[in-house]
Amino acid sequence: MPCARKRGAGVNLEDMNVAGSIVALAGSVCTEGNSHVFSATHCPYPAPGYPSPSFIFTPFFRVGSFAFTKPMLLALVSTVVVVAFFWAAFAKPKLVPSAVQSLGEMGIEFVQHQILRPMMGKRGDGYLPFLVAIFFFVWIMNLMEIIPIAQFPAMSQIAFPAALMLMVYGTYTYLGIKHQGLGGYFANMIPKDVPFFILAILAPVEILQYVIIRPFTLAVRLFANMFAGHILLLVFTLATWYLFSASIGLLFSATSFILVIVLTAFEMLIQVLQAYIFTILTAQYIGGSLEAGH
Repeated sequence: MPCARKRGAGVNLEDMNVAGSIVALAGSVCTEGNSHVFSATHCPYPAPGYPSPSFIFTPFFRVGSFAFTKPMLLALVSTVVVVAFFWAAFAKPKLVPSAVQSLGEMGIEFVQHQILRPMMGKRGDGYLPFLVAIFFFVWIMNLMEIIPIAQFPAMSQIAFPAALMLMVYGTYTYLGIKHQGLGGYFANMIPKDVPFFILAILAPVEILQYVIIRPFTLAVRLFANMFAGHILLLVFTLATWYLFSASIGLLFSATSFILVIVLTAFEMLIQVLQAYIFTILTAQYIGGSLEAGH
C-alpha cells in the first residue's frame, strides 16, 4: 500500500518516518562511550552550546519554585573560600606574618596599590574591603572553570554578573547622591561649558552612559568572556575525545589536546584579568561618585 503523503505542507510523511527511525537508531547505538568520528558507526557527538547540558543543570533540590543548582553551589563555595582565606590570614595577625597572612597582605596590597589608589586616591581607602571582596570573589568564581569536578565558571551565566553589577550600580549611585546631592549628582552627569547645539546631542549620550551603558557593559563584559572561554575549552576537550582513534584521528586528537592545555593556560590569565577589570571599573565609578569631575 502506498504511504500517505501530506502535500499541503510539502512534507513527505514517509521521509519523516525514515528520519525518525534513523534518529532512534542513532540514539540507541551512539553513546558518549563510542562517539568517535573515525569509528565504524561514525557516531556524532553533541556540540556544546546554549541551551545544552553544558550550561543547564539538574537542581540538587527544590524548595517551592526555588531550585538549587551547581552554579549556585559554586558561588557558595567561592564565598566560603574567600571568607575562610582572609579569616585564616587575619583572625590572629602576627608581627612576623605566617605564610597565609603574607599571602593575604599581598592580595590586599595589590588591590590597594594597583586598583584603588590609581582610581580613587587615598580618599578611597575606606572602600578597600569592598573592592578586595569583589576582586577575590570574581576571581575564585572564574577559577572554578578549570578546577576538577567544578569545571564551570558560574560567571558564564548572566544572572551572577548582573547581580554583582546591581550591587555596584546601587553603591556608586547612593554614594553619588550622598556626596553631591540629588540634583548635583544628575547635573554633574552632563558636561558644562559646551555650546548648546553640542549639548543637545551630548546630554542624552551622557545620561545613557550613567543609566544604561555603564551597568550593561560591566555585567556583559564579564559574562561574555567567561561564556566564550568555557565554550572554547568544551569544544577542544570534546574534540580530543571525538577524534581519538587508532588512525589518523589520533594526530587530530593529540593536536586538540595540546590546544586544551594552551587554552587552559590562556583562560587562567583571562580569569584574573576579568576580575581585575571588573574591580578597577568599580573603583572608577565609585571614585567618580565621591567627587564631581573626579
